[in-house]
Amino acid sequence: MRGLRRIMKKGLGEMGFNMGGGVINWFPGHMAAATRAIRDRLKLADLVIEVRDARIPLSSANEDLQPLLSGKRRVIALNKKDLANPNIMHKWSHYFDSCNQDCLSINAHSKSSVQKLLELVEWKLKEVISREPTLLVMVVGVPNVGKSALINSIHRIASSRFPVQEKKKRATVGPLPGVTQDIAGYKIAHQPSIYVLDTPGVLVPSIPDIETGLKLALAGSVKDSAVGEERIAQYLLAVLNTRSTPLHWKHLNNRRMEGIQYESQDKHEYDIRNLLPKRRKPPNGSDAQYIENVVTEVQHALYLTLSEFDGNLDDEGDLEALIGQQFEALQKALKIPHKASEARIMVSKKFLTLFRTGKLGPFILDDVPDASDPVS
Repeated sequence: MRGLRRIMKKGLGEMGFNMGGGVINWFPGHMAAATRAIRDRLKLADLVIEVRDARIPLSSANEDLQPLLSGKRRVIALNKKDLANPNIMHKWSHYFDSCNQDCLSINAHSKSSVQKLLELVEWKLKEVISREPTLLVMVVGVPNVGKSALINSIHRIASSRFPVQEKKKRATVGPLPGVTQDIAGYKIAHQPSIYVLDTPGVLVPSIPDIETGLKLALAGSVKDSAVGEERIAQYLLAVLNTRSTPLHWKHLNNRRMEGIQYESQDKHEYDIRNLLPKRRKPPNGSDAQYIENVVTEVQHALYLTLSEFDGNLDDEGDLEALIGQQFEALQKALKIPHKASEARIMVSKKFLTLFRTGKLGPFILDDVPDASDPVS
């Protein structure tokens, strides 16, 4: 993994990430304002649902907010569990359990999954607070962890439980002691009355080091334009190579892909339709076969380049050379013309789409820390 870390450090200044943290100046100003609003509302919340990306359970935490959250009743919801490696997911659950932190892996688009989360929230609040007539729950998370999808699912469940909310679009909580204005939210339980607050915005992710920054970029929590698609794709290839992942794909080329999601779930810049031939017709069954063939070609190309590689993955130069060969192999696999302008960017965008939509398989990029380490 030493070669991977050297590649991550290369070009550190031009990436916009600062060693040891520092000012992040490429986030919109409204996000910083939203962070201040979230801090204010946290004081009112009786419980916080902190949404993280199951592929990066630690890197998708907002470090600056952790001191406030550690003093709150909290449930960590590891969203996008369908994209995370299930063989490692249970180790993360054990880690959070060992730290006495409630954690649940979820799929924010699944009603049953979200209902389990709400049941845990209700149980924690009913067990701890039985004397309060009104309890407030707040949902927080960095960009693109699925916070909006979760809130929308909660809204649908709340509307079915308390139909009167559907007419008003949202319930009004208040007036609350010490609060001069009403706060909007959705009622999810009665006796005590539990409301999930509307969230004022998104948090600016904390980026303490280059590796965390690249993981956030790969998962989509940092805009591609801030880092560059090619650099993110290079990082993904470095991760796959140092883990020998392509070598495990040898026997997967005949697999059948499960359901294809044609619509971007959280309005990301990437979309599965980016992989399809340009035409006006909507995606159909033949498109599913086309995408499966693309995946097979990509996996086969990366398998061949890595299996024929005779260098040292811990050597920065060797790893960079391998990644260069893999870009050429991916260009052929993705059928991008050799003389196409910005061919490497085109390769990067399609390759990242395959990863982000789960077509390359489930992954968890963070390493499980020792149980003695504190929860971030």
